[in-house]
Amino acid sequence: MPRIVYRHEPATRFIVSAIGQPGEREFFIQVKSKDAINTLAIDKNQVIALTQRFEELVRELRRAQMLTTEESSASPLIDDKPLELPIEQDFQIGVISITWESDHVVVNIQAASQDDELVLDDLESGPDLVIATLQINQVKGFCERAKMVVSAGRPACPFCSLPVDPNGHLCPRANGYRR
Repeated sequence: MPRIVYRHEPATRFIVSAIGQPGEREFFIQVKSKDAINTLAIDKNQVIALTQRFEELVRELRRAQMLTTEESSASPLIDDKPLELPIEQDFQIGVISITWESDHVVVNIQAASQDDELVLDDLESGPDLVIATLQINQVKGFCERAKMVVSAGRPACPFCSLPVDPNGHLCPRANGYRR
């Protein structure tokens, strides 16, 4: 089956959101440009890792003085609107790569596959791929929103740090007593 490559250069929207009740939420990244929109399923841990990596990238770019003064001090472009409907998943995210090219952040998002190896040099075969070109303030805004989306889940147990369902949970640190 031939590979489908979706290009969002530049991306006008790059957000993360979750649907469902805490404990049963599904996470999605939605990427939009003037020509198309993609909705990609992502794991909560991948959202956390991507946010951390974006923050590291911004710190490293500042440290290396690769950002202009305007870019460095630009406030985050926070998009607090919901996901655009209909929410139809294009694919489950497997591998993500982030690069800094020509004063833009380029994010390559590849569909999950059996070998989970990023294939960028062959655009004809391999898992489907989304390429998004972002401004630095979009990356900062993504991080702000991602932190809010992730923290909106179930609260952590003060004893064991595991998530607590609305009905409580069996805490391993309390010898299995319900908290």
